[in-house]
Amino acid sequence: MKYEYIPEGVCSRLINFDLAEDGTVHDVVYTGGCNGNLKAIGKLVEGMPADKVIEILKGNTCGLKGTSCADQLTKALEEAKKELK
Repeated sequence: MKYEYIPEGVCSRLINFDLAEDGTVHDVVYTGGCNGNLKAIGKLVEGMPADKVIEILKGNTCGLKGTSCADQLTKALEEAKKELK
């Protein structure tokens, strides 16, 4: 299922991704933010179980911010998982 998430407290303005019925993450695309780094995150998490992505990236910060674009992806995945149930 395709999802769209508006992150808070980071440079990116939007996160689009697909969460498959089996809980795997696909097609993560960020709008705004650090283009190269965010493309890399999408490539690294492609096909991974959402729970594993959350375990690895949750709590990651950027500079003095209490969050990061990677951390915001975990928030998006947590919301999407609730909708899948």
